[in-house]
Amino acid sequence: MLEPALRVRGLKKQYPGVLAVAGVDLDVARGEVFGLLGPNGAGKTTTLEIIEGLTEADAGAIEVLGLDWKRHGTEIRSRIGVQLQSTSLFNKITPREALTLYGGYYPKSRTADELLELVQLKDKADAYHITLSGGQMQRLALAMALVNDPELVFLDEPTTGLDPQARRSLWEVVRRIKAEGRTVILTTHYMDEAEALCDRLAIMDHGRVLTTGTPAELIAQLAIPSVVELSFEGAAPAVDGFDARIGAAVEVRGDLWEIPTPDPKSLLPRLLEAAEAAAIPYQQVHVRRATLEDVFLHKTGRSLRD
Repeated sequence: MLEPALRVRGLKKQYPGVLAVAGVDLDVARGEVFGLLGPNGAGKTTTLEIIEGLTEADAGAIEVLGLDWKRHGTEIRSRIGVQLQSTSLFNKITPREALTLYGGYYPKSRTADELLELVQLKDKADAYHITLSGGQMQRLALAMALVNDPELVFLDEPTTGLDPQARRSLWEVVRRIKAEGRTVILTTHYMDEAEALCDRLAIMDHGRVLTTGTPAELIAQLAIPSVVELSFEGAAPAVDGFDARIGAAVEVRGDLWEIPTPDPKSLLPRLLEAAEAAAIPYQQVHVRRATLEDVFLHKTGRSLRD
């Protein structure tokens, strides 16, 4: 049986006035895409930086590919790839030149042409870095994280700031990396990204892991397969006892009322009748399946976007 790609126990990191990582335990199997999901400030990046060897923990034990940082740091660095939240390059370096330069730092490296093909940048191989779009820059940064042919790849919020098309293009690259047999650990505060890419994930908040599992397992634990939404023009009104009228909890989120339910078919007639009787000025009614964001709300009482 293979060693896990990553084993973390009791990881802690204290900064002045804030406990950034508060006793994190993680296990990541080889060959899976594992996500750390949570809002900004949840401790995801600090956790990742400690695991990557960029920041020293105050307490805890870490095994990366069965190795310990204190005794095997050089070997670990040769076998992992890291994409940080931002990557700075000289404006007039080209993708081909950047990959060739970074590949020279390692005893073993993949060719620039191979990596450019993988991240779909062959047509920009000899363009200046300054001319690349945001999505192309992120794909180049990902190619640079793969230059040493790593077994384990870390991606820290790889799609933040990208438009929807660029995000999905990068998702496809992550799927290609997994298909090559590599292990990927990524952080994100996008629920749809976690659902689309991750085999398993850990939901983090305030430096702690709240729950771990596959997206389907975490959603199933809620026992609320559906959510009925009432949308309003402008901010949603206060509930003011409406939940008692329909016999179901009503959550106010921005311009929506959200009503978790295991049985939307029986709820909808009761809901519409009560809304008409109370003259609730809703615009539309929508039924959707429960999501990871609902899981996060249930665990923390706040949105992933908060």
